[in-house]
Amino acid sequence: MPIQASLFPDAPPPGDHPPGFRYTPDLIDGEEERRLAAGIAALPLKPFEFHGYLANRRVVSFGYRYDYTRRAVAAAPDVPAFLLDLRARVAAWAGVAPDDFRQLLINEYAPGAGIGWHRDKPQFGLVAGVSLLSPATLRFRRREAGDWHRAAAPLAPRSVYLLAGQARSVWEHSIIEGDALRYSVTFRTLA
Repeated sequence: MPIQASLFPDAPPPGDHPPGFRYTPDLIDGEEERRLAAGIAALPLKPFEFHGYLANRRVVSFGYRYDYTRRAVAAAPDVPAFLLDLRARVAAWAGVAPDDFRQLLINEYAPGAGIGWHRDKPQFGLVAGVSLLSPATLRFRRREAGDWHRAAAPLAPRSVYLLAGQARSVWEHSIIEGDALRYSVTFRTLA
């Protein structure tokens, strides 16, 4: 019986990730995930606003936030105490000091929410993310010889990923819309 052609012929095999992308499943256990999710649910999450447009996800920033009107980094409240252990664990995994992660962004993705193609602002350096509650697909693309080169990485709940090097500065990334509530806890260094 012949194998059906892929519905996504430009999607490379799972191991074909951009240089600078790193991923580890199960950074935390289920109990810690539940504790973090409960703490995040109590935070003052607000709809993400981009030049007057409200996205279908909610966010809150700590340490610093990006001000899209001024196109600059601005001060934000301190990182809540319940997130400091996670920051330390992600920093150890990424090979940086916990205080190097000066910015923390939490995204709440309701069912049907995702995020379009983008590259994190140049004011930020390394980007490390922890996925909570439900799986997601992190997609990558970059322009190459007039066409798009693409890659994808599944993000399991409780996993951590790092965007450095080309994965951070050359490739764009996006998150496909999910079927269930998901939190993304993103730590960034300043450039």
